[in-house]
Amino acid sequence: MKRESLTGELLAEFFGTFILILLGDGVVANVGLAPRLAGTAYNWDTIAFGWAFAVVIAVYVAGGVTGAHINPAVTIAMAVKRGFPWAKVIPYIVAQIIGAFVGAAAVYFVYFTGLKDAGMPNVWCTGPGSVFGQAFWGGASSGAMGTYPIWNAMIAEFFGTMVLLWGVLAAFDDRNWGVQTKANLAALLVGFTVLAVGLSLGGPSGYAINPARDFGPRLLGALVGTKDLFVGWYWLIVPVLVPAVSGAIGIYFYDWFISPFLPAAAE
Repeated sequence: MKRESLTGELLAEFFGTFILILLGDGVVANVGLAPRLAGTAYNWDTIAFGWAFAVVIAVYVAGGVTGAHINPAVTIAMAVKRGFPWAKVIPYIVAQIIGAFVGAAAVYFVYFTGLKDAGMPNVWCTGPGSVFGQAFWGGASSGAMGTYPIWNAMIAEFFGTMVLLWGVLAAFDDRNWGVQTKANLAALLVGFTVLAVGLSLGGPSGYAINPARDFGPRLLGALVGTKDLFVGWYWLIVPVLVPAVSGAIGIYFYDWFISPFLPAAAE
């Protein structure tokens, strides 16, 4: 029998988001800081696959309690178009942000020596100054080729978050192929969706596609000494506001183009 409890749901969202950031920011730190032979030994693909599997593990762990939102964009979208109670939206988001903050703190302790020796670089969040293009230990890396303007990063986040919502909706839609109930593979499909977004759409912004994933670790990074994480308005607009809006829009597209044409629900 399922025991419904808001406290239990919030703990699950906290723990799931903690796992997401522990492994997700962990792979970013590993790319930038782990000892290796050359700066190009790890690359963007490593980060994309690391984040994808971080999502898979987090969803499998927390999914039985809440469906594993672990993302304010998902929570808001579910409230807009799937009947999720609006009264739970703010508590869920707070739990997700706290989980992300604590997950980033765990990464800080795991990579403490490397972070300290490298000058506390930004392994925490997306946008200008992140370590995607630079290696701090090992051989020289080719480095980043430049940055995209904020408007272009907004477009990337907009489409990336919509694709994420489409993957989530399809994974848990029993009227669709129903991978959740048939083979318990919903978490894998969500992870593959994140992988696809990272490999195909992630370059201009670093594909936060999750306000908690970016804000919680950004706050932790600022507290431990990473510089310039809250300079300007990029931190608020691109990884926070755009995904929050885009997820809610994306769910409408799924219901316009897919939901009306699916088979009727089984009796």
